Amino acid sequence: MKRFLVIFLMLALGFYLIQALHFVPFGANRMGAPADKKTVAAFYLNETVPQTAVANVVTAIVVNYRGFDTLGEVTVLFLATTGLASILYKRRDEEETERVSKPSSTILQTGAKVLFPLVVILGVYVFVHGHLTPGGGFQGGAIIATGFLLMLIAYQKYHLSHSMLTWVESLAGILFVSIGLWGLITGGTFLENSWFPKGTLNSLISGGAIPIIYIAVGFKVAAELTGVLDILLSTKDDKSASNIQQ
Repeated sequence: MKRFLVIFLMLALGFYLIQALHFVPFGANRMGAPADKKTVAAFYLNETVPQTAVANVVTAIVVNYRGFDTLGEVTVLFLATTGLASILYKRRDEEETERVSKPSSTILQTGAKVLFPLVVILGVYVFVHGHLTPGGGFQGGAIIATGFLLMLIAYQKYHLSHSMLTWVESLAGILFVSIGLWGLITGGTFLENSWFPKGTLNSLISGGAIPIIYIAVGFKVAAELTGVLDILLSTKDDKSASNIQQ
């Protein structure tokens, strides 16, 4: 009986998949004419700049039109990092904590000192200018985490304050949600971008609340990824510890 049920479900699933693909107009122009606002893509291309004053259409879509989805993505990243940290994190004295990696050379340590501030500045630049140029909060946060990864690899006794990372991550998340709730309080929708002055197109102060949200996302992603990297590089069992000492 179970086999017949599984076969029936597979046939039903295959039927609906074939039917759905059959009606997909492969090769057809789904963008629509420049003046045609019936398609979603045409609406974004025609209305994003006038409505949001954001030069980067992708940023406007991610943070404004589908900002609730972006909030969900940030939440998923938070849950993933929290789960990983809860599994791997071991409370111990920071003075006795060493990296799993072997001691690095003087060249790597010197290069890390020089490159670290430049990498952090680049990451901040990417998410601060996310509404003007390609980039944004996720990309900028990942770049900043890469800078901290360089320091963690170069220096075995380089320590990070997880309480500080938690504060940064929490405040960034609260800011994101607060902006969304303020849209509801002012009589609009969640994460609505109409209550904040939009400024002048192609200027740093433009886009309303969109750059503020991307800055919050950048700090949140940077804190979460940096915390995970620190935990991964600090977690070791007795076997790996003995191998490093040898």
